[in-house]
Amino acid sequence: MAEVGEIIEGCRLPVLRRNQDNEDEWPLAEILSVKDISGRKLFYVHYIDFNKRLDEWVTHERLDLKKIQFPKKEAKTPTKNGLPGSRPGSPEREVKRKVEVVSPATPVPSETAPASVFPQNGAARRAMAAQPGRKRKSNCLGTDEDSQDSSDGIPSAPRMTGSLVSDRSHDDIVTRMKNIECIELGRHRLKPWYFSPYPQELTTLPVLYLCEFCLKYGRSLKCLQRHLTKCDLRHPPGNEIYRKGTISFFEIDGRKNKSYSQNLCLLAKCFLDHKTLYYDTDPFLFYVMTEYDCKGFHIVGYFSKEKESTEDYNVACILTLPPYQRRGYGKLLIEFSYELSKVEGKTGTPEKPLSDLGLLSYRSYWSQTILEILMGLKSESGERPQITINEISEITSIKKEDVISTLQYLNLINYYKGQYILTLSEDIVDGHERAMLKRLLRIDSKCLHFTPKDWSKRGKW
Repeated sequence: MAEVGEIIEGCRLPVLRRNQDNEDEWPLAEILSVKDISGRKLFYVHYIDFNKRLDEWVTHERLDLKKIQFPKKEAKTPTKNGLPGSRPGSPEREVKRKVEVVSPATPVPSETAPASVFPQNGAARRAMAAQPGRKRKSNCLGTDEDSQDSSDGIPSAPRMTGSLVSDRSHDDIVTRMKNIECIELGRHRLKPWYFSPYPQELTTLPVLYLCEFCLKYGRSLKCLQRHLTKCDLRHPPGNEIYRKGTISFFEIDGRKNKSYSQNLCLLAKCFLDHKTLYYDTDPFLFYVMTEYDCKGFHIVGYFSKEKESTEDYNVACILTLPPYQRRGYGKLLIEFSYELSKVEGKTGTPEKPLSDLGLLSYRSYWSQTILEILMGLKSESGERPQITINEISEITSIKKEDVISTLQYLNLINYYKGQYILTLSEDIVDGHERAMLKRLLRIDSKCLHFTPKDWSKRGKW
């Protein structure tokens, strides 16, 4: 059995952790860093095949030294496109891609063929007919709901025009480790999930203090209190373009409010793994959702978008802060992004790759929105109601590829009497109705005061 002193960076071994059911388990983990505090060794571990947000510092008592795998001495630094990759001596890491393979013979609904109501086996309420159309290239969305590394639909060369787009080939030991212990933001204390490039001198602090209105950071509570006496902001800078009840949205121009936008990106990077910080925020708009009380407008989440997107992206980054997650705010952010697309008269799609939580939220939103359209169809003069993929896309502003991938994900496409139909089973309908009863937060288009700008004219910037 190996000794504690023999453990080095790159070793792999089982590490004790508690799972979601509060049960002990021993997943395989890699040692990313070792440090010594007052003669006691601590080990920073990454659980293999687990999300990076679960990485943590552990003591030697949680390590199974009997099954340790030492790094291969002969291994050389792998390279990718001439760039340095992982540390020398580390076990080889594979980038896993889950791509759903669809037979070329499998057609998808035509974008213009009408869909009609059609009963099937007595178990379906509605079925929409669709003619075979172009072949499916690949699924627009990942199928791995449990992994942040879901990468379907990502080009082999990372796209570098988004506000926070990460080239994973640049990963190194520094950016693979969380560097901020805790963030105090208003009445909340947040535990960051990932690395964020805050100034090096702040990474040793037990708590990083942020002004919840301008997002400036300070090293102590005294610094924050001193700042609050000077900061006159009680809401994000920019224009309030939506308000209903206590929920407001502010539109912030990354050029006019550069300091705020950069601070927002730094905060967001703590919870977004696939993204890397760009200090040039000029080409982006930021839409910040807030909750109002007597003390001001408190940030709940945000999304950013390019002022000009050549690929129909209506969201570059999207985040609901952890204290507000699982309360319907994520779906509200998504709904708002499509509401803006409707006003602009465009269809939109989020920039890929989506995080695991983002993927789940978008799948859920697309499914509910499309099912709401299909179930609201009414027959005319006794005939089955009809609708096309194009019409669904125009009504919802969801890009056609996302409409098709959602119908396939829901497994609604069937072959019946010589034509392809979309079948809504009783289970699908009942599940949708139950989900909609829980979805209490919705965007009211009447409360939106938004005029789109033509950003192709550089004078608007």
